Amino acid sequence: MQELAKGANATLAALSESVDSVVVGLNWTSPTGEGDADVSVLLLNSDGKVRSDADFYFYNNPVAPDGSVQLLGKTPTGDGSQDRIGFDLTAIPAEVTRIVVAASRYEGAHFGELENLRLTLADGVGTELVGFTISDTGPMSAFIFGELYRRDGAWKFRAVGQGYGSGLAGLATDFGVDIDDAAEEEAPAPVEQAPEETVRAQVPAPRPAEAAKAPARPRTAKKKVTLPKAPRRSLADNDSWREARLFPVSALKSDRDREARATSVLLSVMAQIPEFGRRLTAAFGAPAGRMETFTEVALPYGDTPRRPDGVIRVERAGKLWTALVETKTNGNALRGEQVQAYMDIAARRGYEAVITLTNDVELEGSPLVDVKIDGRRKHKVALRHLSWAEVAHQAQMLIQHEGVNDAAHAWLLRELLHYLQHENSGCHGFQNMGAAWVPVRNGIDDETLCQGDLRALEVVESWERLVRQVCLRLGGELGHKVLPVQRSRRGTDPAARRALLADQLCADGRLGAELRIEGTPGVLALTADLRTGRLRTSIEIPAPTQGYPLSWAKRLIRRLAEAPADLHVETLVEGGAGPRSTLERLRPEPGNMLPTTSTPVTGFRLSLLKTMGSTRGNAESSFIRSVDEAVHRFHRSVVACLE
Repeated sequence: MQELAKGANATLAALSESVDSVVVGLNWTSPTGEGDADVSVLLLNSDGKVRSDADFYFYNNPVAPDGSVQLLGKTPTGDGSQDRIGFDLTAIPAEVTRIVVAASRYEGAHFGELENLRLTLADGVGTELVGFTISDTGPMSAFIFGELYRRDGAWKFRAVGQGYGSGLAGLATDFGVDIDDAAEEEAPAPVEQAPEETVRAQVPAPRPAEAAKAPARPRTAKKKVTLPKAPRRSLADNDSWREARLFPVSALKSDRDREARATSVLLSVMAQIPEFGRRLTAAFGAPAGRMETFTEVALPYGDTPRRPDGVIRVERAGKLWTALVETKTNGNALRGEQVQAYMDIAARRGYEAVITLTNDVELEGSPLVDVKIDGRRKHKVALRHLSWAEVAHQAQMLIQHEGVNDAAHAWLLRELLHYLQHENSGCHGFQNMGAAWVPVRNGIDDETLCQGDLRALEVVESWERLVRQVCLRLGGELGHKVLPVQRSRRGTDPAARRALLADQLCADGRLGAELRIEGTPGVLALTADLRTGRLRTSIEIPAPTQGYPLSWAKRLIRRLAEAPADLHVETLVEGGAGPRSTLERLRPEPGNMLPTTSTPVTGFRLSLLKTMGSTRGNAESSFIRSVDEAVHRFHRSVVACLE
């Protein structure tokens, strides 16, 4: 990878042969674990301006209709998260000469509060080509990281690193975008709708001035996400009636049946719902285009043909992008020899990718399967992984929060989600803490687990996979970004960071994680104490900047009116710990939260304790299920009261 200094540039074609599509990643870390930013893209003409407001892509306009630009969202990395943007450079209109890649913060935050700002650019098969690290941020609320531009018919990249103090709206305005961030009027209270005939009669004919309204201008204020309406009343006589399903699961008996059915169901829905198929394949370098999917395709390989579980093929401008799919359900693991064969077949036939799809969650620096990729091959094949939990998350985001354009498509996605969540499908996500779980727990109980024990490292990796899956499930329910926090003080090397966490597990018998939930006032902390068998979920909220401590305490108790009575409330003070008690005891006397001295109050910590499961699998008594339930209960009963 070529490292660029500020102002330097690089020609993409000179670095890779696969630059028809590229993925730009923006990284940053927060010392407090609470900072975040949003990416944006502007397509500019030769005058340095957008052709229209439609050339401005950000959280309210994430995808170009022609597939040339797509904001792919955040993915966890070793030191936090990476926000990625996919570009199909062959689809960029000829009159666009520059593509600006930027990021912005909001609500008074600035980039000087973040660390390790970095941009990377990867080619269509995932090979990182250039990197650019920004060190001089300052109090800027928006930043141009870099730009792609045409020069003599070739695409080049320039490292920019320019800050804006006027935020996303100011940056967009400078490039010719007409921003409309006027305050919205408060929505009227809902009223009961009259019959259709009455409504039609009451609607006045449009006035000439209203017939052709000006196109809406983009708003940099984030769109509000609403939860789905309650399901309609069933026409069944009683609860014993079962609704007919498009994808039945009752006849699934063997693992082979489950894998074949799951692959066919998923690939068929991907082909029928373009936004869903595109969402799953864009991160793998697939272009936007007509998608067709196939199952049980026989491909020659030596004396015996191989049959991958599926094939995804996308056509755009006469070019084909092809990926082979290998699927596993239940707890079945990928076989290295099988994946290696598919990599060889893909390389020989000029295919672009091999996608593995299992219940497991991939971690950076800890691959699920050992495959030796021949670096001498001219045509590189990308090996990518997708978890069933990610598939369910994307389907849930579309049908419950973001919406699709067709009622039939929404119904198809609901049927897919029902199928994936059924116990017979085998597509349940991460569901086993591994063979090291019981020995490590026993070693902690009898104090024989020593630092450097590889079994502790296995448990740490399983814990990290579980946390990432919990983030996917919670994010799908809320419609918000939920990401694990990785503190920068633990380093950026995944292996070294996990080794440190394994040593801490051996020393104190605890597993810990922090979740950043978009829109919440703090970070949700999760601790599993293997010595006591208890799970602790907690959140710290800062004290208000105005008012008096007694007013803060009363207001907090009122906001927690629906929270559990056994919620622990701890007052945080400068230089040490303050009073602590349960919500049940504090409701009559909120003033008991305050210290008896004049020590300044800095915030409050809210915590719930729960007995954790002991088994390694996914049964009712399992550790995995207890962690998932603890996080969801804490968010539903405590964090939601604070939003």
